[in-house]
Amino acid sequence: MHKLAPCLLITCSLFSGCQAAGGPIDTYSAPGAAVGPVAASAIAGDMASQFAEQIDRPVRTPIKMDADGSDYATALEAALRGWGFVVITDGRVGKNHKPIQLTYSIDSLNGEVLARVMTPSIALGRAYATTTAGATPASPLSIMQRQ
Repeated sequence: MHKLAPCLLITCSLFSGCQAAGGPIDTYSAPGAAVGPVAASAIAGDMASQFAEQIDRPVRTPIKMDADGSDYATALEAALRGWGFVVITDGRVGKNHKPIQLTYSIDSLNGEVLARVMTPSIALGRAYATTTAGATPASPLSIMQRQ
């Protein structure tokens, strides 16, 4: 029962950002919660793998993200590259490329960390329990697709 409340809160917060009719998914990047490099790497690896499974475009489609220099941003960029994505962080986009804008956030909530990865067509979110040894999922993956 104690895990049901955070799951419901996460689900409600994710759905509340996507109720605008016809508008884009609210996208931003925020430094949010401070997590250590080991936990950031574990969270980013999981989120990147889930993103790779959900995206319906070829893996070579460029991903454009604003890296803020945090452990999570660095780990997410590396994890996406590990899945074969071309990640653009300097804003330089070739004329023949139409990158997918990817934003992310990581925030503390009730002693857990809520990580989100968003594009204009999909948003993924999951809560994690963090320790000095890493992070483990504390909730199911929340997936919202925009048709």
